[in-house]
Amino acid sequence: MALLDYQLNDGIATIRLDDGKVNVMSLDMQAAIGEAIDRADADGAAIVLTGRPGVFSAGFDLAIIAAGGPETASMVIGGFRLAERLLAYPRPVVVACTGHAIAMGTFLMFAGDYRIGPDAGSYKWIANEVAIGLTMPRAAIEMLRLRLTPAACDRAVILSYQFSPADAVSCGYFDQLVPLDDVVDAAISVARSALNLDARAHAASKLRTRALALAALAQAIQQDEEDFARFLAAS
Repeated sequence: MALLDYQLNDGIATIRLDDGKVNVMSLDMQAAIGEAIDRADADGAAIVLTGRPGVFSAGFDLAIIAAGGPETASMVIGGFRLAERLLAYPRPVVVACTGHAIAMGTFLMFAGDYRIGPDAGSYKWIANEVAIGLTMPRAAIEMLRLRLTPAACDRAVILSYQFSPADAVSCGYFDQLVPLDDVVDAAISVARSALNLDARAHAASKLRTRALALAALAQAIQQDEEDFARFLAAS
């Protein structure tokens, strides 16, 4: 079963995640997204990353997380490397959140240059690691720190705070909220406008602006990977 759909139109690659359920960030889904990014890069395209109706992504596969073996480490580290790659993608990346964004779903969404979500609905927008008994990965903290206001970042990390349309924009979770039926079209419109930018200046300025964040994320991923290695060696 295909885990996503790729459509290229007028220089915009729309990558629509759809595993038929909640778009878990499994190793297979990560591989599919990575291949779609490769394809968009080869096409010289901006990216609109979106989900299926009602859900962008519910995050990592909790059954694999609970198992705590090598596959857990590969899945978690792979998710953040995917976010790292999107953060450095040389053309515009716009995320159209179509519903729930939980844990890695949120962290992946935060890798976009511009994020649009629905202006109403009881969706879960949350990094819920602490709520389910997990210490927040260092890489996750860096992704939250990149987008959220300092106070909101503290709430998100320490209290598993759930954002809502009332505070999502002011806290930095989203850049814009629109009616659910307009989310994808609005994202495509933003991507289309961004294609008018000078491509070389966009890519260079993105890397310059995010240099410290990318360095902090790379270090955090390395430390998380070392934590997993120590845990697996002691098991």
